[in-house]
Amino acid sequence: MARTEYYGDPDAPTPNTLIPACNMLVVNDAGQLLMQRRRDTGQWALPGGAQEIGETPSECALRECWEETGVTAEITGLLGIYSDPGHIVRYDDGETRQEFEITFIGRPTGGRPTVNDEASEVAWFEFGELAQLDIHPSMTRQIDAYRAGVRSHVD
Repeated sequence: MARTEYYGDPDAPTPNTLIPACNMLVVNDAGQLLMQRRRDTGQWALPGGAQEIGETPSECALRECWEETGVTAEITGLLGIYSDPGHIVRYDDGETRQEFEITFIGRPTGGRPTVNDEASEVAWFEFGELAQLDIHPSMTRQIDAYRAGVRSHVD
């Protein structure tokens, strides 16, 4: 399903849903960050997605990490809760969401970066390489918070 992201855009459509989503910010022992290139937008992002009924936020984040990257992880902390009313995502079916993301910090426990239906590329990056990537500002905000030592951020 195609999606369009609006960030601080006064012409963004009005949201009609608020769906909890959970992300994993996974850093390996070499200090590299796990990123996936989304097929729906072409941008690089942390692995994550919508929480399903019957699962906890941490279960969602771990499931999404595995599904989108092929890497299993364990949670080592909470980066924060991000819900910016100025970040709107519109899907081609008319659903229009306001951002609501719980982002966990983790470390890899297995698997390997694997391309799939949701990610056209999956790789580990040095933090210094991230400026060369097309990363949505909402993801950059979270990565920058991690690098600054912010933990348990709440919007």
